[in-house]
Amino acid sequence: MIRVIIADDIPVLRKGLEAVLAQDGGIEVVGTAGNGQEALELCRELKPDVAIMDMRMPGYDGAYGTRSIKQECPEVRVLVLTTFDDSETVQSAVESGADGYILKEMDNEKIINSIKAVSGGMNVFCANVFSSMKQNMQSAPPAPSPSEDLTERDIELLRLIAQGCDNKMIATKLFLAEGTIRNNISRLLEKLGLKDRTQLAVYAVKNNIV
Repeated sequence: MIRVIIADDIPVLRKGLEAVLAQDGGIEVVGTAGNGQEALELCRELKPDVAIMDMRMPGYDGAYGTRSIKQECPEVRVLVLTTFDDSETVQSAVESGADGYILKEMDNEKIINSIKAVSGGMNVFCANVFSSMKQNMQSAPPAPSPSEDLTERDIELLRLIAQGCDNKMIATKLFLAEGTIRNNISRLLEKLGLKDRTQLAVYAVKNNIV
């Protein structure tokens, strides 16, 4: 059973999504929230498998909720479900650590399948969002030349990040603690003069690491 919380500031939409998910015997909605702060509090208390997160909510928005959940409850997967697919909103979600980004216009079956995929460790992005991400990657600053002091571990991290692995998946593959992976990625960003995981992925591709 996949345990889910829903964060959306519109009560009727929360109720509607809850009714849709109730039709699937493999998903249980264990709580609902009206903003990112409430979503964080539910994650602390209920330890769901997936947090479904709208992006634009009053007060504490989806970016705040996603970032806070990933920092305090890293085992919780965050799936953004919103009406907005502009590059700024997409980038905000990705940089906050979202594991997936889909649109409310998708049919019910695709939303359910996306929840199951994200719960299973996959990163899920709908076509419009993926196109926006590609454009951001193509317009990113040129990657610096490969550093001579990249270690074997650095190379492993770059390869896994470029493959779309999150910190939990990388930790499992490398038999390390998730906190160690976060520290190593922060150190790698500083070493290469880059600012986020997307630029690390671009660096890996441009320098034939993957």
